[in-house]
Amino acid sequence: MARLGQRLFHGTGPGSSLSLTLTVLLSCCSPALGKKKLYIGALFPMSGGWPGGQACLPAAQMALDLVNERADILPDYELELIHYDSMLSYGSSSPALSNRQRFPTFFRTHPSATLHNPTRVHLFQKWKWTKIATIQQTTEVFTSTLDDLEERVKEAGIEISVRQSFLTDPAVAVKNLKRQDARIIVGLFYETEARKVFCEVYKEKLFGKKYVWFLIGWYADNWFKIKDPSINCTVEQMTEAVEGHVTTEIVMLNPETVRGASNLTSQEFLAQLMSKLGGKNPEETGGFQEAPLAYDAVWALALALNKTVGPLKAKGHRLEDFNYNNRDITAEIYRALNTSSFEGVSGHVVFDAQGSRMAWTLIEQLQGGSYKKIGYYDSTKGNLSWYGNDRWIGSGPPADQTVVIEEFRYLSQKIFVSVSVFAGLGILLGIVCLTFNIYNSNVRYIQNSQPYLNNMTAVGCMMALAAVFPLGIDGLHVQRRQFPVVCQFRLWLLGLGFSLAYGSMFTKIWWVHTVFTKKDEKKDKRKQHLEPWKLYATVGVLLGIDILSLMIWQIMDPLHITVEKFTREAPKGDLDVLIQPLLEHCSSDKMNTWLGVVYGYKGLLLLLGIFLAYETKSISTEKINDHRAVGMAIYNVAVLCMITAPVTMILSSQQDASFAFASLAIVFSVYITLVVLFVPKMRRLITRGEWQSDTQEPMKTGSSTNNNDEEKSRQLERENQELQKIIQEKEERVSELRNQLSERQALRSRRRASTAINQQHSSPSNAVPQTDPRSLAPPPGYPTPISDLHPIPSSFGNSSSLYHADSKISRNNCHSSHLQLLYK
Repeated sequence: MARLGQRLFHGTGPGSSLSLTLTVLLSCCSPALGKKKLYIGALFPMSGGWPGGQACLPAAQMALDLVNERADILPDYELELIHYDSMLSYGSSSPALSNRQRFPTFFRTHPSATLHNPTRVHLFQKWKWTKIATIQQTTEVFTSTLDDLEERVKEAGIEISVRQSFLTDPAVAVKNLKRQDARIIVGLFYETEARKVFCEVYKEKLFGKKYVWFLIGWYADNWFKIKDPSINCTVEQMTEAVEGHVTTEIVMLNPETVRGASNLTSQEFLAQLMSKLGGKNPEETGGFQEAPLAYDAVWALALALNKTVGPLKAKGHRLEDFNYNNRDITAEIYRALNTSSFEGVSGHVVFDAQGSRMAWTLIEQLQGGSYKKIGYYDSTKGNLSWYGNDRWIGSGPPADQTVVIEEFRYLSQKIFVSVSVFAGLGILLGIVCLTFNIYNSNVRYIQNSQPYLNNMTAVGCMMALAAVFPLGIDGLHVQRRQFPVVCQFRLWLLGLGFSLAYGSMFTKIWWVHTVFTKKDEKKDKRKQHLEPWKLYATVGVLLGIDILSLMIWQIMDPLHITVEKFTREAPKGDLDVLIQPLLEHCSSDKMNTWLGVVYGYKGLLLLLGIFLAYETKSISTEKINDHRAVGMAIYNVAVLCMITAPVTMILSSQQDASFAFASLAIVFSVYITLVVLFVPKMRRLITRGEWQSDTQEPMKTGSSTNNNDEEKSRQLERENQELQKIIQEKEERVSELRNQLSERQALRSRRRASTAINQQHSSPSNAVPQTDPRSLAPPPGYPTPISDLHPIPSSFGNSSSLYHADSKISRNNCHSSHLQLLYK
C-alpha cells in the first residue's frame, strides 16, 4: 500500500468533481467466490474548501457493487476500492491534465474546463458578437482555460479586445474593462472572488442592458446573496449587478430518461444515492452534483478492464499480472479506455484524444434572481438545443461594442436643385446667344467682333454649366462603382469648358495688346492684316494643352472614389450607438500634385488676362470691336476663379458649402460673360435695325463704316487730319500766287507810268522824246523788271475767283461747324 500511496495523483485547481485515477492493481484470491480481487486506489476530498468526496465516494461504491454483481463484466475478478482523503483542493477539471506529454495515460470523466469554451464560442456566434473581453483570477486552471478560449475565438473570427487579470483585488481590472468599453465579458474566477468582482462591477456601473457577463456554472445558486466581509456591497446591489449574466456548466446528470450500462436511469440513480446518504440535504452534501461523474468513472474503468481480458489472454497476460513496468498491459488498458463509449447516468461517456470527457454543456441565465435553463450544447456534434426563453434588460442581446453606424453625408437636394435650375437656364441663355451669333454672322457689326471666337466662348460657357450637374451627383444618385465615371465628367467638362470660354476671350485681348503696343512705324501694317486662323490656332493651342494634361493625369493617376471619415457623433436619446459620418470624394493618389500643376497654369493665364485687359482698356479698334467687353468678362472670371479655387479646397469637407460656392462661381462667371459679350450686340441690332446689312468680305481689313458715336468720332478725326493737310497745302499755294500777283501788278504800274510820260513830251512837237533809262528803273528795293513773256491769266484778275464756287474747300462754301472741326 505504500507503493499505492506513492503513485496516487494529487492535482491542484478548482474543486469540481471526482478525481478517480487508476494507480495500481493488486490481486489475491477470494476463497468464498473464487474470484481474484483487483484493487483500485483513489483520492476523495472529504474535507477542506470543497468536500466533494461526501457524495462522490458513496456513488463510486454503488458502481463497484453493481459491477461486482454483473456476471458479464469481469466475471473472474472482484473490484475493491482503496480510498484516502486527499486533503487537497480538487483539480480534475484543470486543462493542464490534458497534456499528454506530462500525463500520457490520464483519463477523467469530469470534462476539462476548456469544454466550456466551444459552448461560449457558439453563443458568441449565435448572438453575432465579434469582440469580447476577459477577466481572470491568476491561477493555472483559469490561465490554461483562457489560452484555449483565445485560440478558439481566433479560429472563429472573434477578437479578444481586452484581457485583464488579478490576484486578489479585481478593482483595477474592472476599471480597465470600463475604460476600454468592454461589453461582452468572460469571467474566470472562484466563487469568493466572483463576489469581489461584481461588487466592483456595481461601483463602475459595468452592468445593465449594454453588458453581458459569462461565468462558470458551478457556483452555488445563491452565491451573490451570501454575506462576505471582504466586500462592501449590499445584497440588493449585488443582485442588481449580476442580473442577466449567463453561465455554462457541464451536464453531470443525463437529462434524458435512458438506461445506460448500469441499467439505471439518472433519476433512479439519484434515488438510490439519496437512500445511501441517509436523507442528507443534497445542497449541504459536498460533491452531490458531481456524484454521477464518480459513478460513471467506475463504470468506465470496469468496462475498459473487461475489454482487455481477451486481448491480454491472447498475448499470455493476465490483469493480475499488471505492474507499472509492463508496457503491454498498460497499452491494452489505455486502448480500451480511449475507445470507451457508453451511456451513463451523467450522459454519453466518451473521451477525446487528450483523455478528457466529452459531454453536454448546460446554459443558464440569471433571470429575476434565479437561474433558468435556456439551452444545451452538445460539443461532440456541435448541436445547440435552444429553449428560446433567454431574457434581456434591453430589447435584445446587447452589441459587443458601441454600435457605429456609418452614415454618408450627401449634398442637400434643395441646394442641388436650385443651382441646377440656374445652370439649366444659363445653358438655355448660351444656346440663345450662340444661335443669335450664328444667324447674324453676316452682319458687319457682328463680323467685326470675331463671331467664331464668340461661338467658342458660348460653347465653353455651356460646358462649364453642364459640369454643375456631375458636381452635385453623389452616392445618393449613383452606385459606388459608377462614381468614378461621374468624377471624370466633372473634370473634363469643367476643364474643357474653361479652356474654350476663357481661351477665346484671352486670345482676343492678347491680339489687341500685341497690335497696339507695337512701334508706330509697324502699326499701320499690322492693322491692315488680321488673319483669323491665327486666333483660332491660339485657342487650339490652349485647348490642346488642357486635353494633353488631362489625358496624362488620367492615364498615370486616374481618379477614383475616396471616403473621408469624420469624428463620431452621438445621436440624441439613450441609444448605444455612434454615428460615423462619411463623405465621398473624387481623388487620386497624387491629387495635390496634379491640382498644383493645373491651378498654377490656369492661375498664370488668369493673371496675364487681367494684365492684358488693363493695358488695352483705353485702346479702340474696329477689328475686334468688343474687346472692352471681353476685358470686363476676364476681370470677373479671374477674380471669381482665384477666390473659388482655394476656398473650395478649404471647404472640401463641407459638401453643401463646397458645392454651393463652386457651382455659384461657375454660374455667375458664365452669366456675366454671356451678358457682357452678347446682350449689347442684341440690343444694337434690335434697336438700330441692322439685321439685314450688306454682306462684306469678312475678316480682311476690318474697315467698316459704323454709325455709333465711337466710330463717328474716329471717322471725323481722320477727316479733320486730311482736311488740315489740304488746307495747309492750299494756303502755301495761295501765298505763292499772291506774291507773283503783286510783282506783276508793280511791273504793270511802272510800264503805264512810262507810257504816260512819253505821250506828254511827244504831243507839242509830235516827236518822240528820248527815253531816259534811269526813268525806267524800278523803285528802290524792287528787282529789275523782266519782260513779261507770259500773259497773266484772266482768272487772276480777281482774287475772289481763285476758288470755284463749288469747290469743297472754298472759303465761301465752308460751314461754321466745319471750320470749328477743322481747327479743333
